[in-house]
Amino acid sequence: MIIDVHGHLCASPKLYAWYTLLLASRAQYNTPAPPFSDDELRGLVETKRNLDAIDGAGTDVQLISPRPFTMFHSERPGRIAHRWIEGNNDYIAQLCRVLPDRFAGIAGLPQPAGEPIATSLPELERAITELGFVGCLLDPDPGEGDNTTPTLDSEYWYPLYEKLCELDVPAHIHSTGNQHGRGSYSTHFIDEESLAILSLVNSRVFLDFPALKIIVSHGGGSVPYQVGRWRAERVHPVIAKSIPLAESFDQSLRRLYYDTVIHAKDSLALLIKLVGSDRVVFGTENPGSGSALNPETGRAYDDIKALVESIETLTADDRANIYERNARRLFPRLAAKGGVKAGVSATEYLGADKARRGIGL
Repeated sequence: MIIDVHGHLCASPKLYAWYTLLLASRAQYNTPAPPFSDDELRGLVETKRNLDAIDGAGTDVQLISPRPFTMFHSERPGRIAHRWIEGNNDYIAQLCRVLPDRFAGIAGLPQPAGEPIATSLPELERAITELGFVGCLLDPDPGEGDNTTPTLDSEYWYPLYEKLCELDVPAHIHSTGNQHGRGSYSTHFIDEESLAILSLVNSRVFLDFPALKIIVSHGGGSVPYQVGRWRAERVHPVIAKSIPLAESFDQSLRRLYYDTVIHAKDSLALLIKLVGSDRVVFGTENPGSGSALNPETGRAYDDIKALVESIETLTADDRANIYERNARRLFPRLAAKGGVKAGVSATEYLGADKARRGIGL
């Protein structure tokens, strides 16, 4: 079975039209999100796009979250982000109820820039305990490059870490926009992922929250590929004294998990070799920015399963870890979803689903 931990929502244009109302009114009025019947939601072109993406990737179940660039954490006032993220989570929850054997929910957190992280906790608890979600996104920079949000080692984040441990759900680090930073949207991802890793593993966070589960997007930013620099800091006679974790940098890296959204075989192989197959989870972010065709292979860059299969050094156990076992360890609430059963092959899932949808096999 293949569980894709990194997917984003293809939503109906009606949902985005509702956002324009929230924006125009500054969410001053309690304008409800547009309703969808189950049949309407199932028949949307946007739903088909999500399904076609995972069918084409050979994925059985995709964990689906709001599109990061549409989370609007830097909008003012903060109630815009709260209402918008709540509406996205409701939409995802309905999609997961309609297609429970194909999707599970990853909650967006309303994280308006400048607000305490504690304001996002009611929505996290609602998404997990009422909507049946299995994890959440964590935006490490809701100010979108304005340099105002504390890094992840700060006690600013501790209320969130405490709630994540209480609920036994992981947070998936994924930045959003970059209105104020120097880099592009994609370079902002790499910068924030790198900073997130270094902030966490060079701090007390995992001493204070040993049960905390964190996934880092896009293969861990630059960290796995600049690992020599960070190894050197761990043994530097001055710097090492300031790091609470009494372990090597490589050992600290294994306190985190990393997804496979890298788009290059050599990079993916390096990540797996560095952190181990038991710390890498399958993700495609498909459909997404990697869906362009690679002229050398004729396949999309986000055909991640083909990349995993092409790494000759991986054993059957390594692939089982990456495709399914690690996700099940990270997301224990997946077991509560009736459609997400361990050991069911992609062929069985795709056959049953296509039969329901009237598609020839």
